[in-house]
Amino acid sequence: MHSTTGGDAFALDETAPGQLLRLRGRLDVTAAADARLALSDAVDAGDGDLVLDLALLDGVDATGLGVLVGAHRRAGRSGRTLILHDVPPAVGRLLRRTRLDRVLRQSASAASPACA
Repeated sequence: MHSTTGGDAFALDETAPGQLLRLRGRLDVTAAADARLALSDAVDAGDGDLVLDLALLDGVDATGLGVLVGAHRRAGRSGRTLILHDVPPAVGRLLRRTRLDRVLRQSASAASPACA
Protein backbone atom coordinates (compact mmCIF):
# COMPACT_ATOMS: atom_id res chain seq x y z
CA MET A 1 0.00 0.00 0.00
CA HIS A 2 1.26 3.47 -0.77
CA SER A 3 -0.58 6.58 0.30
CA THR A 4 0.51 10.10 -0.51
CA THR A 5 -1.09 13.33 0.61
CA GLY A 6 -0.40 16.89 -0.48
CA GLY A 7 2.07 16.19 -3.25
CA ASP A 8 5.21 14.70 -1.75
CA ALA A 9 4.54 16.16 1.69
CA PHE A 10 3.65 12.81 3.28
CA ALA A 11 3.90 9.20 2.18
CA LEU A 12 3.33 5.90 3.87
CA ASP A 13 4.72 2.65 2.49
CA GLU A 14 3.44 -0.66 3.84
CA THR A 15 6.57 -2.78 3.54
CA ALA A 16 5.18 -5.85 5.30
CA PRO A 17 1.37 -5.80 5.31
CA GLY A 18 0.02 -5.38 8.82
CA GLN A 19 3.52 -5.50 10.32
CA LEU A 20 5.81 -2.68 9.12
CA LEU A 21 5.01 0.76 7.73
CA ARG A 22 7.45 3.50 6.75
CA LEU A 23 6.32 7.10 7.11
CA ARG A 24 7.98 9.91 5.11
CA GLY A 25 7.50 13.67 5.03
CA ARG A 26 5.27 15.52 7.49
CA LEU A 27 2.49 13.90 9.47
CA ASP A 28 0.27 16.93 9.88
CA VAL A 29 -3.29 18.11 9.48
CA THR A 30 -3.16 17.75 5.68
CA ALA A 31 -2.02 14.12 5.92
CA ALA A 32 -4.08 13.07 8.95
CA ALA A 33 -7.12 11.55 7.24
CA ASP A 34 -5.11 9.36 4.85
CA ALA A 35 -2.64 8.37 7.57
CA ARG A 36 -5.44 7.50 9.99
CA LEU A 37 -7.12 5.27 7.40
CA ALA A 38 -3.87 3.54 6.39
CA LEU A 39 -2.90 2.90 10.02
CA SER A 40 -6.35 1.54 10.85
CA ASP A 41 -6.16 -0.80 7.86
CA ALA A 42 -2.69 -1.96 8.94
CA VAL A 43 -3.86 -2.66 12.50
CA ASP A 44 -6.78 -4.69 11.16
CA ALA A 45 -4.62 -6.56 8.61
CA GLY A 46 -2.21 -8.29 10.95
CA ASP A 47 -1.37 -9.47 14.42
CA GLY A 48 1.55 -9.03 16.79
CA ASP A 49 3.60 -5.86 16.81
CA LEU A 50 2.90 -3.11 14.28
CA VAL A 51 6.13 -1.21 13.65
CA LEU A 52 6.09 2.34 12.31
CA ASP A 53 9.50 3.27 10.89
CA LEU A 54 9.78 7.04 11.36
CA ALA A 55 13.37 7.50 10.14
CA LEU A 56 12.26 9.62 7.16
CA LEU A 57 9.54 11.55 8.99
CA ASP A 58 10.32 15.28 8.75
CA GLY A 59 7.89 16.44 11.40
CA VAL A 60 4.64 15.98 13.25
CA ASP A 61 2.03 18.51 14.37
CA ALA A 62 -0.64 18.12 17.06
CA THR A 63 -3.01 16.43 14.61
CA GLY A 64 -0.29 13.98 13.60
CA LEU A 65 0.34 13.16 17.25
CA GLY A 66 -3.37 12.47 17.56
CA VAL A 67 -3.15 10.06 14.62
CA LEU A 68 -0.31 8.17 16.35
CA VAL A 69 -2.21 8.03 19.65
CA GLY A 70 -5.33 6.83 17.83
CA ALA A 71 -3.33 4.08 16.11
CA HIS A 72 -1.83 3.11 19.48
CA ARG A 73 -5.29 2.81 21.02
CA ARG A 74 -6.71 0.86 18.08
CA ALA A 75 -3.75 -1.51 18.15
CA GLY A 76 -4.24 -2.06 21.88
CA ARG A 77 -7.93 -2.85 21.42
CA SER A 78 -6.90 -5.42 18.80
CA GLY A 79 -4.36 -7.04 21.12
CA ARG A 80 -1.45 -5.53 19.21
CA THR A 81 1.41 -3.24 20.18
CA LEU A 82 2.30 -0.16 18.15
CA ILE A 83 6.05 0.48 18.13
CA LEU A 84 7.66 3.68 16.84
CA HIS A 85 11.00 2.73 15.30
CA ASP A 86 13.95 5.01 14.54
CA VAL A 87 12.25 8.17 15.84
CA PRO A 88 13.97 11.35 14.53
CA PRO A 89 15.40 13.62 17.26
CA ALA A 90 12.92 16.46 16.67
CA VAL A 91 9.96 14.08 16.84
CA GLY A 92 11.44 12.45 19.94
CA ARG A 93 11.72 15.85 21.64
CA LEU A 94 8.08 16.58 20.83
CA LEU A 95 7.03 13.20 22.25
CA ARG A 96 8.95 13.98 25.46
CA ARG A 97 7.53 17.52 25.74
CA THR A 98 4.00 16.21 25.38
CA ARG A 99 4.80 13.21 27.61
CA LEU A 100 3.63 10.88 24.88
CA ASP A 101 6.97 9.10 25.22
CA ARG A 102 5.35 7.53 28.30
CA VAL A 103 2.45 6.22 26.20
CA LEU A 104 3.90 5.39 22.78
CA ARG A 105 6.47 2.59 22.75
CA GLN A 106 9.70 3.35 20.91
CA SER A 107 12.61 1.25 19.72
CA ALA A 108 15.95 2.10 18.21
CA SER A 109 15.93 -1.15 16.25
CA ALA A 110 12.82 -3.15 15.47
CA ALA A 111 13.09 -6.81 16.36
CA SER A 112 10.09 -7.77 14.28
CA PRO A 113 10.50 -10.58 11.75
CA ALA A 114 8.71 -8.31 9.30
CA CYS A 115 11.80 -6.10 9.23
CA ALA A 116 14.02 -8.88 7.92
